[in-house]
Amino acid sequence: MAESRPPNPNQLATSLPGLTTHLTGHDTATGKAVVQESRPGKWSTYDDKLMAFNVVYSTSKFPANLNNDQDIKSHDQVTSSGNLGLVNPNGTVCRVVDFAPGFECMMHRTQSLDYGIVLEGQIELVLDSGERKLMQRGDVAVQRATMHAWKNVSETEWARMIFVLQDCEKLEIAGQVLKEDLGRGVDGLPPSGNDA
Repeated sequence: MAESRPPNPNQLATSLPGLTTHLTGHDTATGKAVVQESRPGKWSTYDDKLMAFNVVYSTSKFPANLNNDQDIKSHDQVTSSGNLGLVNPNGTVCRVVDFAPGFECMMHRTQSLDYGIVLEGQIELVLDSGERKLMQRGDVAVQRATMHAWKNVSETEWARMIFVLQDCEKLEIAGQVLKEDLGRGVDGLPPSGNDA
């Protein structure tokens, strides 16, 4: 599979295919749909190169404003700012994450409703209660602002997931407001800033 789509520059998981994002739009003369732009994956690495992120797209308001490419301009501004945390306040983030063999990311919570889909390999969803759920390719986790981690259970192969995170209202459980908690943190990953 990787031979037909070579890895992107800075992609750690060279055994997995490179990614391309195709942005659609409209021909201004005909109103017909067109592929407006194709962008190769752009990877950022974390945790001593054991995890990599490719931010596919983001929005900064709901509903998104597509007029005059406002959504594209906003996405480009947010991603180039260096201030994008896991969640984009008042918006969404679509992100592909590659996990090194045997790697378990930090236990963390975001103030968001997330859809996590396994694309390649097997990933274990780890909850702070101690509960674990093995997810196969195509399985979906609906992550509802809980403390969790992700573990690539393979000792030899990279795993890949795609996440869509959307900001949510403050969550209160047993009288306590649950805020973003990045655990031990990850160098280069700022807080989301949506739980103030």
